[in-house]
This record gives sequence, C-alpha cells and structure tokens, in this order.
Amino acid sequence: MEGARPIIIIKKKGGHGGHHGGAWKVAYADFVTAMMALFIVLWLLNSSKKIQEAVGGYFRDPMGSAKNAGTNQTGTGVSLPISKDDMPKLKEELEKRIRQMTNFDKLKNQIEVTITPEGLRIELIETETGTFFKLGSAGPTENGKQLLSLLAAELGKLPNHVSIEGHTDAKPYLGKSGYSNWELSADRANAARRLMQQNGMGENQVSQVRGYADQLLRTPDDPLNASNRRISVIVQNMDVRPEDAEKAADPAKAGTPPGETANHH
Repeated sequence: MEGARPIIIIKKKGGHGGHHGGAWKVAYADFVTAMMALFIVLWLLNSSKKIQEAVGGYFRDPMGSAKNAGTNQTGTGVSLPISKDDMPKLKEELEKRIRQMTNFDKLKNQIEVTITPEGLRIELIETETGTFFKLGSAGPTENGKQLLSLLAAELGKLPNHVSIEGHTDAKPYLGKSGYSNWELSADRANAARRLMQQNGMGENQVSQVRGYADQLLRTPDDPLNASNRRISVIVQNMDVRPEDAEKAADPAKAGTPPGETANHH
C-alpha cells in the first residue's frame, strides 16, 4: 500500500561468548590443578621419610585395608606415629572396635583401656572361672583368642612398639614341679605375643614381654582376688625409651606407691 511505513527486522548475531565463553574456566582449572600437584611434589621432596611412606601408602591403598595405609589415626588405616597427645583418639577407636565384638556384653567388665605415662594400656582381666586364659594354663580361651586377634589387627597398623605383661594373683601355683607364678605369667604374656604376631602384629613391633607374677597386684588389699590375674598390652608412646617403659610399668621405680594407678572405668 502506498504511503505505508516499511517494517525493519533487526537480527542480532551471537557474540563471541556464545562460542567459547566458558573455555577459559576449564583452562584455568587445569592450570590450578597442575600448580597444586607441583606444590605437593615439592613438599614431599622436603618431607621426612615417614611422611613420604604414609602418603605413598594412601595412594596405593586409599581404603586403608593394608597395614601401611597412609592415613592418620582417624581411621582404620592407622600408620602415622601415635604420640602421647594422640593416645585419647587411639583409645576411642579401640574401644569402638571392642564394643563391636559379638560377646562384648559378657566381657565389658573384664576389659579396661587406660592412658598411662608409658602409653595406652589395655588390660584383659580374669575371673574366677578364667575368661581369657584357661585356669592354671598358658593356653588362651576362645574369648582370649578373639580379643587378642582383634587388638593385633588394629595395633599392627601402628609403627608404635608394644609391650605385653603377664600378671597372676598371690595364690601359689600348684601344678607341675618347678613351675611357679613367675613362669605362668611369663608364658601367658608370650602366648599373647605369639597369637598377636600371627594375626597382624609386626614381627619387630613387640619390644618387651614381661612376667611379673604377683609383684604388681591390681588389688593389693585382696591379693587372692582373680582380677589380679591379667594380661596387659601397652601401646608405647613414640618417645618412650626402654628404661622409661620399665619405670612406668613398675610403680616403685616410677616413684609411685604400689597400688596407685591411673583411674579405670
């Protein structure tokens, strides 16, 4: 129609962002990742051998199923050194695992875990009928085998040394001739060592096996009480020397009156 105004249609072309607006983000992320990897490598090159082994262990076994998994003391793949300050966390982890035992309700009053100057002490306390070891014998019961195997699997993940003690009550041993509470306490500690080394404990991890007979009674006022018969497994602090371990185990050497020990629960 003459005189009508023309209709103008303007089409906008897409800008450059429509083609590669997000590409720089991908490139930048790759650059940051590469720089982070470089810094980690440089840090590892200047780290101690233990840290290098721990980090390497993590990448070889990130789920922590192997003994040398490179995690810290927060999971099952414990391999970094456990110091005195770390013992409360280790205590919590071990108690959690022990509570998962099928017969824990029957054994809970016979297991004590305490923190001492020497390290973490785990005590397997006997009853009149024998809970962890057969009466008058160095042979462990099924309960003893189960608990010691569990402890071995967990403690075997640590680089810390472990000492094992055997204790009896004051009742004289009436078995074979020439065999006394000294032999019985030492034999039970050695039996615990063998069983634990067969179930995850390192061959060189046990630093001491001690047999004390009735010289370090748990209840001095009742020397015949069955609770004096016990096996103690001690996870030693990384900075504990053998002579310090002896003092910590013996109240007389440590300057602590006999019978005074850490609070139990």
